[in-house]
Amino acid sequence: MQFTAQQIAALVQGKLEGDPEQKVSNVAKIEEAGPGDLCFLSNPKYEEYLYTSSASAVLVNETLVLLRPVTPTLIRVKDAYASFAMLLEQYDHIISGSGNVGIEQPSYIAPTAKIGKDVYVGAFSYIGENAVLADGVKVYPGAYVGNNTVVGKGSKIYSGVKVYHGCVLGERVIIHAGSVIGGDGFGFAPLKDGTYKKIAQIGNVIIEDDVEIGANTTVDRATMGSTIIRKGVKLDNLIQVAHNVEIGENTVIAAQTGISGSTKIGKNCIIGGQVGIVGHIHLSDGTRINAQSGLSKSVTSENVTLNGSPAFEYKNSLKSQAIFRNLPDLQARLLKLEEIVTELTMQLQGQRSQ
Repeated sequence: MQFTAQQIAALVQGKLEGDPEQKVSNVAKIEEAGPGDLCFLSNPKYEEYLYTSSASAVLVNETLVLLRPVTPTLIRVKDAYASFAMLLEQYDHIISGSGNVGIEQPSYIAPTAKIGKDVYVGAFSYIGENAVLADGVKVYPGAYVGNNTVVGKGSKIYSGVKVYHGCVLGERVIIHAGSVIGGDGFGFAPLKDGTYKKIAQIGNVIIEDDVEIGANTTVDRATMGSTIIRKGVKLDNLIQVAHNVEIGENTVIAAQTGISGSTKIGKNCIIGGQVGIVGHIHLSDGTRINAQSGLSKSVTSENVTLNGSPAFEYKNSLKSQAIFRNLPDLQARLLKLEEIVTELTMQLQGQRSQ
């Protein structure tokens, strides 16, 4: 799909410098862009690329002062980064099929399901009994929405997603391919003969508005009650959220993190990749946990930064790491001191015996 520089300038309300008929069919980084590409410049560190770029058009800040002539057509805007982000959103809307509406066949929609306006259900999808798809919901091919599940306005369920029965998704929720929402929590009672008895998981999952969940992430249903993902939460790929966990508003969690059952995470927390969190603890608002840390107890103070396994206060953990790296040298010095002390002790004992 092609656009002219003039059309792009109209979309972002920018001012053109150069050929308004310059054709653009792709987006790229300024250091890699070529003919037919649109890119942007907002960071002064990359300004040198503007003078050598063969891109067709570049979004720049209106305050930029050129040091020498440029080849691309310039589109001057108040904020090049924000304008480029808006264009990327529009581009994604076009290429991802976000504008699709209607029911593709073959697909199955139960007679009791309620389907709103401008809904899209892709081929080979399954919509269960009494499920509700609100206005503008997109269910991409091969997805599963179980019985009595509610999906709020404007939400997107990508291919291969499984949303089990009774779960509730808010508005503008995005769930990426392969994720499982509402699978059974890990509940088993040990028996005297060494086997385990499965405990029925009769709760559900509640996902509030504006949550985004990455590919192949799993959010387990509660044993009783609800596993809750509060509004604005962003979960990366390959995360495990166990039964009865609650994640507070606007918390972000990176890939391969595991959160054990019944843990409560506060608002505005930042959790790095490959973090392990034990069950039945509480993390206060604003908690930050460095990658590959292991958290074994509650965090009672707000806005604390933690590191290590077991995780503790960030600066102290860095000091401890420095000491740990010096342990071989410290051991050698200690052994040398022991030799000196032993030698001095023997000398003193010899003097006393004379």
